[in-house]
Amino acid sequence: MLSPDGRVVMVSGASRGIGAAVCRHLLHAGFLVSGGMRTPQDTIAHRNYFPHVYEALSPTSARQWVDATVQRFGRIDAIANIAGINPRVLVDQEGEEELDRMWAVNVKAPLRLVRAALPHLKASGSGRVINLASLAGRRVGTNVGYAMTKFAVVALTHGIRQEFWDDGIRASAVCPGYVMTDMTAHETEVAPADMTQPEDVAEIVRMILSLPNSASTAEVLVNCRKESML
Repeated sequence: MLSPDGRVVMVSGASRGIGAAVCRHLLHAGFLVSGGMRTPQDTIAHRNYFPHVYEALSPTSARQWVDATVQRFGRIDAIANIAGINPRVLVDQEGEEELDRMWAVNVKAPLRLVRAALPHLKASGSGRVINLASLAGRRVGTNVGYAMTKFAVVALTHGIRQEFWDDGIRASAVCPGYVMTDMTAHETEVAPADMTQPEDVAEIVRMILSLPNSASTAEVLVNCRKESML
């Protein structure tokens, strides 16, 4: 297993929900964490935590965040792309603004961040990319737009694994079902108390970051209820 000592992880969507839980969990485990969010806040009081502005819709924000993280910690060992949005986009719905915005945040932003950090991930020798996908990226429900973007995130993850395997970079897609966050607060299919908790996802992220290059996992499917997984 890889030790967390001295390893630097960039976590997008760090201000709340799963992203904040991942930051707290990794800090407790001993990682150095750079948290990206639209409005940086010192909500996590820890000497190894570095909050920084990150706007997923901005083409230049990823590079600026990467540069600032390297200036602060001297290296980058892992990226956890947690930030995402989930507006409802249906097949018979007119207009494409919401779909375009979701595609930019859920797919293009993670790609930009990985590209910006790639030299540092290669230099690590055990670079890690964890993309928060969804079970919606493995089977389609009623929000086809969201599923389209999450299928693309899974494809992005496999592409990174294939292209940079010899550089020691391992990429994993974490695909949860309902997780108790603001994004799922309106759902009625599953009671909030029965949903997967953000801390559960954070523990999965920590576990993946601890695996050596010889024990990599491409996808982790997580559910809070019995259903067809594929």
